Amino acid sequence: MGLSQERRFGKYHRVLSRAIWSSRRVARRLLVHLISTFMPSGVVVMGMDDTIERRKGKRIRAKGIYRDAVRSSDSQVVKVSGLRWLSLMLLVEIPWAQSVWALPFLTSLAPSVRYHEQQGVRHKTLTDWARQMVKQVRRWLPERSIVIVGDSSFAVLELLHSTSQQLVQPIHWVSRLRLDAALYEPAPAQHPHQKGRPRVKGQRLPKLSAVLQTPQTRWQTLELFPWYGNRPQTLAVTSGTAVWYHAGKPVVPLRWVLVRDLAGRLDPQAFLSTDLQASPSDILLWFRQRWQVEVTFEQVRAHLGVETQRQWSDLAILRTTPALFGLFSLVTLLAHYLQTQQPLLLPQTAWYAKSLPTFVDALALVRRSLWAARFFEWSVETPTAQKIPSELLDLWSDLLCYAA
Repeated sequence: MGLSQERRFGKYHRVLSRAIWSSRRVARRLLVHLISTFMPSGVVVMGMDDTIERRKGKRIRAKGIYRDAVRSSDSQVVKVSGLRWLSLMLLVEIPWAQSVWALPFLTSLAPSVRYHEQQGVRHKTLTDWARQMVKQVRRWLPERSIVIVGDSSFAVLELLHSTSQQLVQPIHWVSRLRLDAALYEPAPAQHPHQKGRPRVKGQRLPKLSAVLQTPQTRWQTLELFPWYGNRPQTLAVTSGTAVWYHAGKPVVPLRWVLVRDLAGRLDPQAFLSTDLQASPSDILLWFRQRWQVEVTFEQVRAHLGVETQRQWSDLAILRTTPALFGLFSLVTLLAHYLQTQQPLLLPQTAWYAKSLPTFVDALALVRRSLWAARFFEWSVETPTAQKIPSELLDLWSDLLCYAA
């Protein structure tokens, strides 16, 4: 930022550690701005996932020991000390990038069990935080149709029931489904004068693993685009509706989709949607967008300084990482406005031709605009600057914007 000689540098840190302002209000304003810019109508698709910010230190009280999903594998589990964050992101098509980006707007800290025990409060699980965040978004967007896409850790009956069945305006979920999930037919209608409590489920349906092996299963061929790698993909799918039930837990009506790879390279998978009217192609394309959440996690670590901050104050820790996640969306918004005024020039070399912009290009465009506004919009009476050839100035600008 060019403020390394600012003697009152502490005032910038106090914005995070002491100043009075609401992160939730900032998140709401950011969401409304993103919606009006990229998704003024239609279904609002969001992605939710958690990530671990690797941090150490005795004064960081909310940290815990978690499984590192990036470094772990099926044969080896790697655990790491850090903070667990749950982020909700808007999945939108960026016109000038010609791809879907995941834009964070609401990120919450999910402290460890030990932290809650030290504070003397009830521990809130990841699904508890997810339920609160989703209901908060429903209050912000009371009239819009919302679909939340998450991995299998969010396929929890209590979470699905509380957000898709108990709300006046339900929020629908798309996630993976276990092949051995207990699925049933809907409960039959209760007869007049029938004694006892109403039934909550009907006859037991075959497991999806059995449906996969049954020769009588009717498969439909779907060609989906865009799929992973921005390529078309042909899959065999079969779908149906059922209720998911487990003893002592609420009943959730859902549409299940069973997918089989025609080439045989991928294992069969099952997906669920609490929207019974959703088509199998919509469910699969919504779930495909979830991968952009992982891309955003990687980008904020590589370019926006996540996991490099060193705050010890509880309030600063609670604010800094959500602010950095929100900065990803803010940079995307600024780049969207700037590219309408001037074309977004992509870096080209003799051995590599870049066809579509990425977040690195958007960040460089925003930096170039901010630096130009700071250094070149004011004139002085006695200029001392010497003229620099335009080609050399552009070269320095590109190097600095991409290397900063």
